[in-house]
Amino acid sequence: MALYADLDALRASAADVRIVTSDGQTIAAHSYVLGSASPVLERMIDRARCRGWGAAADCTVAVLGVPSDAVLAFLHLLYSSRVAPGMEQLVAAHGPQLLALAHAYRVGWLKRAAEAAVSARLTADRAVDMLKLARLCDAPRLYTRCARLADKDFAAVEASDGWRFARRHDPALELELLQLLEDADTRRARWARARASQEAYRQLGNAMDSLDRIFAAADDAPSPSAGPAGTCAGDGDGDATCQGLRLLMRHFATCVRKVAPGGCARCKRMLQLFRLHASVCDRPEQDQPCRVPLCSHFTAKMQAEKADKTWRLLVKKVTRARAMAGLADRQVPEVVAMSWAKYSTSSEWARN
Repeated sequence: MALYADLDALRASAADVRIVTSDGQTIAAHSYVLGSASPVLERMIDRARCRGWGAAADCTVAVLGVPSDAVLAFLHLLYSSRVAPGMEQLVAAHGPQLLALAHAYRVGWLKRAAEAAVSARLTADRAVDMLKLARLCDAPRLYTRCARLADKDFAAVEASDGWRFARRHDPALELELLQLLEDADTRRARWARARASQEAYRQLGNAMDSLDRIFAAADDAPSPSAGPAGTCAGDGDGDATCQGLRLLMRHFATCVRKVAPGGCARCKRMLQLFRLHASVCDRPEQDQPCRVPLCSHFTAKMQAEKADKTWRLLVKKVTRARAMAGLADRQVPEVVAMSWAKYSTSSEWARN
């Protein structure tokens, strides 16, 4: 009974409020404690006293809808004014009931604690019931947790009694949950497309860097007809990109279809890569000659002709991808790395 020391110690003093539960049990309490903990209980006590009992007389307040054990736990927590060490099990045992009571009587700190306790112990067979509770009690953290669990293990949620009850008696809740699952699928598809696009831009950025590496190693600027010079250097991904470009340039140097009607698809791809390189090349700004073939040609052509909007957007995204790749490869100072590690450790501790 150590958990209830605060309430039990005050019972010796004159209790001026009687709490009546759904099963008829009466619990003695003190108006100044309840009024300071909950503005709703304060108004209920004031209204009860205004009915003619007087300020010094006992008044009765009904706390209905939950078992008497949950009401008793609610009162003990109000008397403690916090979730004291050792009371976590009390919150966990009556989590849903405490969440409903804390929402109804506007006890914010207890509502947050009960929401966290219910979210931490959520299971698939209770996901639908807790989703409805989260909606009624305006508990966004619990609502999100239920939606994620349903999306992760919908087969188990579909086999629960809460889902079967919702299908028979609450079609709005069923439709809401299905809409949440559909939205989650849509978000995943959108994220997958975004990741695929970012990967494509990253590969194009690597291709531009590989072109610079291939031709920068040559003493003289090579031409496509003479074949590319230089060697491939870098990590495995860069080596693969570099080798692919060398094969494509060898084909470009010997292909006879590039001047034929209709042209060659591989040669057109090579020309597009040369044009893209000219669009992102920063050597002219640094007053350095660029050794990549056709760079100056495409640069002059772009200055004479305005590029279309789609091409400008592609250039912008590839340039951004190259810049982000450069930041990712940059050596982080030891002091900054230690600060990041310290921040990550503290954030993980706070989440737990």
